[in-house]
Amino acid sequence: MSFRSSIAKMAGKSSYWFLHTFRSGGSSLPGKITTKIDPTILKDLGQNYDVIVITGTNGKTLTTALTVKVLRQKYEHVLTNPTGSNMEQGIVTTFLTDHRSKNGKNIAVLEVDEANVIKVTQYIKPIAFVFTNIFRDQMDRYGEIYTTYQKILDGVKLAPEATIIANGDMPIFNSVDLPNPILYYGFNNQADGEMKADPNTDGVVCPRCEHIIHYKFISYSNQGKYYCPHCGWHRPELNFQLTQITKLTPNYSKFFIDASNFTLHIGGLYNVYNALAAYSVGKFMGVPTSQIQKALNDPDERVFGRQEQINVDGKELTIVLVKNPVGLNQVIDMVGTETEPFSFVGLLNANYADGIDTSWIWDGNFEKLAQMNIQQYITGGERYKDITFRLKVAGVTDDQLWTYDNLPDAIANIKRLPTTRVYVFATYTAMLQLRKQLISDGYIKEGV
Repeated sequence: MSFRSSIAKMAGKSSYWFLHTFRSGGSSLPGKITTKIDPTILKDLGQNYDVIVITGTNGKTLTTALTVKVLRQKYEHVLTNPTGSNMEQGIVTTFLTDHRSKNGKNIAVLEVDEANVIKVTQYIKPIAFVFTNIFRDQMDRYGEIYTTYQKILDGVKLAPEATIIANGDMPIFNSVDLPNPILYYGFNNQADGEMKADPNTDGVVCPRCEHIIHYKFISYSNQGKYYCPHCGWHRPELNFQLTQITKLTPNYSKFFIDASNFTLHIGGLYNVYNALAAYSVGKFMGVPTSQIQKALNDPDERVFGRQEQINVDGKELTIVLVKNPVGLNQVIDMVGTETEPFSFVGLLNANYADGIDTSWIWDGNFEKLAQMNIQQYITGGERYKDITFRLKVAGVTDDQLWTYDNLPDAIANIKRLPTTRVYVFATYTAMLQLRKQLISDGYIKEGV
């Protein structure tokens, strides 16, 4: 370790101690300070770790959390960034806070922002990458889906020996020939038919001949058993496959992977993909199926801001992160399985971490939401006017809608809602602001 690295680490750890002790923070600033002193610090920090990078548009945080639970069934020391601070400075902070095990294997499972993969791999050579999906998201940052994928590939090219564990149902992950060994996971739970994706769906052009691809079946969006009727390009063989879904509710899902049954205590079809990804990493790392079942079936998992359930004076809040049309529509489908009447809270921000362009909400199927058994709506956040107008266009009437121009008022009026169950759809920074307010009000413990 160089003198410069030693000073950088000392400054980073000191700043983390101060911020964590006195400001209840410190997820990214210590890393920012550290890299300012030594831009190459990750090379030193990442030594002696087997690193697994999890990246993609949707599902990174939950896939990371589930993967960590799976690997901890076999490995004593697994480092991770649980709050979703997934850019370079957050990853540096994660390593700064760790104490490596002197005995046994040190593993780091890192959620990494798509554009930051290269900032990791120029200093650390992972043993594996996990690709969840790529959907249109934050176009001001990423551009179209092919631009996003290229950002990931720019980082992957620096680690050609790392195994890629990819969502095989997503065509884009089979569009570029790579030197890396690749394992695919996906769905095989439907009989073959003949269909196309909806006309507004991204990523349905064959990368070889540029014809529209067809599907034997579709799970959602452009994911499924795809093939090109013109040139024969098709979905690769799956190494790990979901074979049956037996139950989907807002709170849990039951399904079979490779003939073994699982219960995930988090709702939504899209989260079944996240569980399948975690299962695939577990098998890659040699975790027995019975231990993976134990990890995924654990009902006590609380995931930061991802279907996190919080009791607010008798109201059962479920906080769901939304950030792009595909994810939003999946969440709408999930709450559509709710059998009890509920209330809806929509919190919309447009900061850098959210994406500054809010036009994506117009591609969300709020019209379906307006047909559900929702007793009352609340809108808030810095762009409350946008989400309010979108709901009105979808068919929500003025008497159903309470609108607030500041978050504390919106939270305070959650207590007045007529239903016990409340679903909160929030963009990333709105979710952080909501959690901070709930911590301040005593509804969440600091650090949970």
